[in-house]
Amino acid sequence: MSINAAEISSLIKKQIENYQSEIKVNEVGTVIVVGDGIARVHGLDNVMAGELVEFSNGVMGMAQNLEENNVGIIILGPYTDIREGDEVRRTGRIMEVPVGEQLLGRVVNPLGQPIDGQGPVETTKTRPIESPAPGVMDRKSVHEPLQTGQKAIDALIPIGRGQRELIIGDRQTGKTSIAIDTIINQKNEDMICIYVAIGQKESTVRGVVETLRQHGALDYTIVVSASASQPAPLLFLAPYAGVTMGEEFMYNGKHVLVVYDDLTKQASAYRELSLLLRRPPGREAYPGDVFYLHSRLLERSAKLSDALGGGSLTALPFIETQAGDVSAYIPTNVISITDGQIFLQSDLFFSGVRPAVDAGLSVSRVGGAAQVKAMKKVSGTLRLDLASYRELEAFSQFGSDLDKATQAKLNRGARTVEVLKQGLHKPLAVEKQVAILYALTKGFLDDIPVADISRFEENYYTWLEHNKKELLDGIRETGNLPDEEEFNAAIKEFKKTFVISE
Repeated sequence: MSINAAEISSLIKKQIENYQSEIKVNEVGTVIVVGDGIARVHGLDNVMAGELVEFSNGVMGMAQNLEENNVGIIILGPYTDIREGDEVRRTGRIMEVPVGEQLLGRVVNPLGQPIDGQGPVETTKTRPIESPAPGVMDRKSVHEPLQTGQKAIDALIPIGRGQRELIIGDRQTGKTSIAIDTIINQKNEDMICIYVAIGQKESTVRGVVETLRQHGALDYTIVVSASASQPAPLLFLAPYAGVTMGEEFMYNGKHVLVVYDDLTKQASAYRELSLLLRRPPGREAYPGDVFYLHSRLLERSAKLSDALGGGSLTALPFIETQAGDVSAYIPTNVISITDGQIFLQSDLFFSGVRPAVDAGLSVSRVGGAAQVKAMKKVSGTLRLDLASYRELEAFSQFGSDLDKATQAKLNRGARTVEVLKQGLHKPLAVEKQVAILYALTKGFLDDIPVADISRFEENYYTWLEHNKKELLDGIRETGNLPDEEEFNAAIKEFKKTFVISE
């Protein structure tokens, strides 16, 4: 067997030419301390703030504190299996979540992983959870109404597309109900809704999902859930995941509503993380940047300019107060960031006024710009009427001899309160709201007993739909009030058919 030296050298040359040198360099660190959802890691010298890292057991973490000798990492998942000395690997990716229409109708955790048992989410697109808010030149003033379907809000504290309206009140005053009814009312309104549940019981979230499903609202809704049993890092991330999923739609020219239920629990989770990371505490043991935590989240809500597609992202953040104290640290922070607040009062709620909106303390800084013309006309004096009624009501308890004008105000006020009451999960179309408020402000309800108001209202809507549908259609399509004489005649005609109960 003869070996040709030239043949061997040509083979070696070919192999050298085809040789591809691929050196993968992974920066690996070592866990020094672990506990309570926090790990301190040594050796990740080039890690970026907010970068995803992977522990040796597959659990992900996010770099939060970049210190001289080590990195503070928040662990995004179960941390009981992680031990001192375990390897931690950089991924080179900033924290991101999956986005896209495939998420609609699904329940996901703050990492975008499905938790509803309906298989994986088939989307390949992701967005980083932290992104700069649109600048002033990229925005347009808020001018389109976002109808909540609740008379007390649409008439007194209107919300516009692109606004940030705080819902604030004690526990069990109907905050979540307002958000759920608003989501239900977006059916056929070309609006995508995102409900972010932070620190709630899993059974409560399941109840919300079931309610949305029953009313056909889950088809255009994404539910992001970080339940009370989850580690604090997931509760801290949940609102950012929600707004990131919403931004994908907003930048594609669509309208989005994001509900954060509630940011008090997010602030508490952030305080827990910060104290464990040894950040200096400030007021009420919150870290100094807790204002920035909420401001950089809520500033991402906007009504985009036409050049950017005209999409919008409306935020309804929730804050829970203790005994109605709106002057506490977190409530005052969020009030100063938002464009108004809907204050829910426990006394009103327990006395049967639901939604329990306090018209005196609630405000919308967008106001009439977020109302149709017809609603602006009929609701003009409502707030003043309600405020003066509350004062007179307190005063009249001490005196029995009231003049006729005062009695008339009290009567009108009692009927106003009754008209603004609304059943749970029964949002009302704007044309019906205008119709009943018109009847109220023009005095057509003054001779109807308070006990009969809700029955009058139901029968009135049914009668209008069957006999004067063109009036309702006109309000809905044009946004203007119909001819006053025609409207007055229609109400008088209906009143002849209404039987007052004995």
